[in-house]
Amino acid sequence: MASKRVLLLGGHGKVSLLLTPHLVARSWHVTSVIRDASQTDDILATVKGDPGSVDVLVSSLEEVKSKADAQQVIDRSKPDYVVWSAGMDPYGLSTYISDSSPGAGGKGAPSRTQAVDRDSCIHFIQAAADTRSITKFLLVSYPGSRRNKAPWWTEEEWIGTQEVNKGVLKPYYPAKLAADECLTAIASRRKDLHAIVLRPGYLTDEEASGRISLGKTKARGKIGRGDVAATAAQLLDSEARGWLDLLQGEEAITDAVERVIRDKIDCVEGEDVESMIQQYS
Repeated sequence: MASKRVLLLGGHGKVSLLLTPHLVARSWHVTSVIRDASQTDDILATVKGDPGSVDVLVSSLEEVKSKADAQQVIDRSKPDYVVWSAGMDPYGLSTYISDSSPGAGGKGAPSRTQAVDRDSCIHFIQAAADTRSITKFLLVSYPGSRRNKAPWWTEEEWIGTQEVNKGVLKPYYPAKLAADECLTAIASRRKDLHAIVLRPGYLTDEEASGRISLGKTKARGKIGRGDVAATAAQLLDSEARGWLDLLQGEEAITDAVERVIRDKIDCVEGEDVESMIQQYS
């Protein structure tokens, strides 16, 4: 694949720091968006000696209040692909994915969740959709971000998912669902936009194994951040699209990506896509 430009939103998050070297190893250029200039050295340290390149753009996603604001960031970076790996860690509500400082999600976290995980993300989705040069948008979500029981889940798995969404993830669930649905709706209209909603389970810092379960997985499970990063890079470097749940497993990442493309796996199955389209028309 020819060299591509990638806009990485939430560039200082743990997954993003692991994803960046995978992208530049493909001779791609990454613009990593961070909110604090002091994080710059951490970004640049991930890519020494790789064939691609990286630059840093300091911009607070929380301050993106409109599609026009998002468009300004896109216009500065001129990406072919956009990756959203920012916002709140769904399994650690006190820590934002794009912010490694302790207590970042403290007082006021629910409002910040709406501002970043829902509003800012949707503004970037809409701006990307209006930018014809952008052909892929990968959004990191989580398996429980859905309205209906996945047809391949057991009733017990669905009940457990609902309990989590209504409990510890109550501030996060509606925000993330809105972003997932917006991207799905827009991609349904703009057929040349590959929308990938990558939905990893409980994130760990275990060493990457290169072995995953991708597609119609169990409702809950864990996955190392390194494997999430490697899977995201492989998906971007393919013709994949749709909702894809991700847990640790036994299948090699390249094989898993090839399989979900070949078999046209899309975990949006069971959801009302027409209602999404109507809402975000």
